[in-house]
Amino acid sequence: MRTFTILIANGPNLGHIGQRQPEIYGSRSLADLPELVRDILGPEKAGRITLEHFQANGQGQLIDRLEAAMRQGVDGIVLNAGAYTHTSLALADCLAWIGIPCVEVHLSNILARNDEPLRHTSLIGRSCIGVIAGFGLHSYALGVCALWRRFMDAAQQTPKE
Repeated sequence: MRTFTILIANGPNLGHIGQRQPEIYGSRSLADLPELVRDILGPEKAGRITLEHFQANGQGQLIDRLEAAMRQGVDGIVLNAGAYTHTSLALADCLAWIGIPCVEVHLSNILARNDEPLRHTSLIGRSCIGVIAGFGLHSYALGVCALWRRFMDAAQQTPKE
């Protein structure tokens, strides 16, 4: 059975998920993500997924990693671009051309952040297959599950030879 590689990519200030402002972002860390994916998908399906993690505070580093993911044949991306979600046309352009299905995720519900209306806008969303926000670390697990479903739907549509 085929396995799928999913890149979990995080932008600026997301290197300390679970420690940074837990009142906003929650207290679970990315080390908990495989367990959450297993809980949702079950061990058999989760066993067919390899998660790769990357975090960078620099926009160029993120773009370089996304381009490398394309060359490596990564199957999907779960991306929390942090503040670059709202400001980076360069990141949006990269996602548009690399052709890897991407789910935009956020730990907090960016639409409920009324004190910061800029957070209501996503420049990268147009290049993603969907957006999941507001569920803490579960947002990442749900993003992985959304990609899994997309992979399975595509497999069912592929003609058998």
